[in-house]
This record gives sequence, C-alpha cells and structure tokens, in this order.
Amino acid sequence: MSKFANVTVLKKANIYSDGKVTSRTLVFPDGSKKTLGIMLPGEYEFGTAEKELMEIQSGDLDVLLPGASDWQTFSAGTAFEVPANAKFSLKVRVVTDYCCSYIK
Repeated sequence: MSKFANVTVLKKANIYSDGKVTSRTLVFPDGSKKTLGIMLPGEYEFGTAEKELMEIQSGDLDVLLPGASDWQTFSAGTAFEVPANAKFSLKVRVVTDYCCSYIK
C-alpha cells in the first residue's frame, strides 16, 4: 500500500538518538497506529511495548531480533516482526525509510 487514507497525523515528531531516528504517528479510524520514519546510518537499540511489524520502504539495515544470535539483513520491500515487551538492535548502513505497525 503506497498511501493511507482517513488518518490523523500527530504533529509532534518522535525523535530518538539525537535526531538520527525520527517518525510521525498516524492514527486510523479504528484506533490502530502506525509510524512513518527515517533512520540515519548508525547503531540503535529499541524496546517494544506492543508487537511491531517493521516494513522497510527503502534503505538497508541489519537487525538482531530478540533471542537471536545472528544478525539478519533487511532492505526495501522486506519486513520483520518484533514481539511485545522486547528489545532489538539495528545497524543501519544507509538512510532507511520505514513504516512500523503496532499490533495489539
């Protein structure tokens, strides 16, 4: 899906890692949420409250998922899931555009 209709966009940006990772929150009529964001090259660790589906729109990164010992590479057109209440690590090699869906 290349666009979302009938959403509310929150004005305040989500800014992490000294501005190297940013996103905007979209709220859908059913109350579900997604974020659209950009990650600059670097290494990051994030935690989840809800299950997340990360869809990579463009870019290239390595991900260490919870409980895994091997890094996995993801690029444009691929996606990965992270369980709720977990931490995961990222090595972003180039500017990466992503869409994160929060799954209750």
